Amino acid sequence: MSSPSGRSGLHPGTVDMTHGGGGRAMTDLIEDLFRRHLTNPILDQGHDAGVFDVPPGRLAMSTDAHVVSPLFFPGGNIGSLAVHGTLNDLAMAGAKPVSMTAGFILEEGYPLSDLERIVISMAEAAREAGVPVIAGDTKVVEKGKGDGVFITTAGIGVVPENVAISPAAARPGQVVLLSGPIGDHGVAILSKRENLEFETEIRSDSAALHGLVDAMISAVPHIAVLRDPTRGGLATALNEIAHASRVGCVLHEEDIPVRPDVQAACELLGLDPLYVANEGKLICICEAGDADRLLDVMRSHPLAMQAAKIGDIVEDDDCMVTMQTGFGGARVVDWPSGEQLPRIC
Repeated sequence: MSSPSGRSGLHPGTVDMTHGGGGRAMTDLIEDLFRRHLTNPILDQGHDAGVFDVPPGRLAMSTDAHVVSPLFFPGGNIGSLAVHGTLNDLAMAGAKPVSMTAGFILEEGYPLSDLERIVISMAEAAREAGVPVIAGDTKVVEKGKGDGVFITTAGIGVVPENVAISPAAARPGQVVLLSGPIGDHGVAILSKRENLEFETEIRSDSAALHGLVDAMISAVPHIAVLRDPTRGGLATALNEIAHASRVGCVLHEEDIPVRPDVQAACELLGLDPLYVANEGKLICICEAGDADRLLDVMRSHPLAMQAAKIGDIVEDDDCMVTMQTGFGGARVVDWPSGEQLPRIC
């Protein structure tokens, strides 16, 4: 069987140990699959390290590891997810992503055709985001000692001088904005993992948010906090912010957007959407006087058309997150006691 590019360098069909051994098979895998799809001027220099120019500003750097199961899910796969997750971590610091790296840990026996699908998805996500993958690495582990594919990434971005976004910058009197409906990613993963079928397909919201963040910062440079509510969902992210800033947060249940099909799936599965992971949503905490302007900007962007004000930052020495329910009562939105959905990203 020929390699993806029509050459005969790759071994037939699946990853084997020689693909990580540093010889001809490894070189063919890198050239015929990774470099062919991820090609860009920096990567194509062939160095072990990508060398690039950095625009003026403060540097931001993030690292991430991706072990999602299953590797393919409605709305994406581990390749696109790795790009989106890395870029979003930078964006939540107000940084404009410049470049990223990717390391692949491959299990012996994994189909090369599926690996190519993952790399193509990663390449497409990077091109759409305008952020190149400039360096990488590949390792192979024995069959039974991995789970197909794991991906580690690192990203570098530049924070403009007038931006000072921090999880410790929330203050009483500020408000909480949310860019759109919660729970899509976690329910999409679970439905695929458990072979569940619903009336409509629930798709992951996985997306790169740096373009949305750039538009928001251009409108309101002094945003206090940005956070993407990934593992642990909205509830965990807000608890982290409350404790970092030593404030409380009051949510309004009726203002938190959840798609009806996601809400129904959560009720069926015994999940609380507040704790379900997202991969294409953000929380923004800003001054109350800036909320309407930011909401206008967010709703004009395709990734935040259902943006909403969902709560308020209040004084609270106990740093509690609470929610006013639709029935007129209140409940504590505490840290999760465990992980509802493991291996979600």
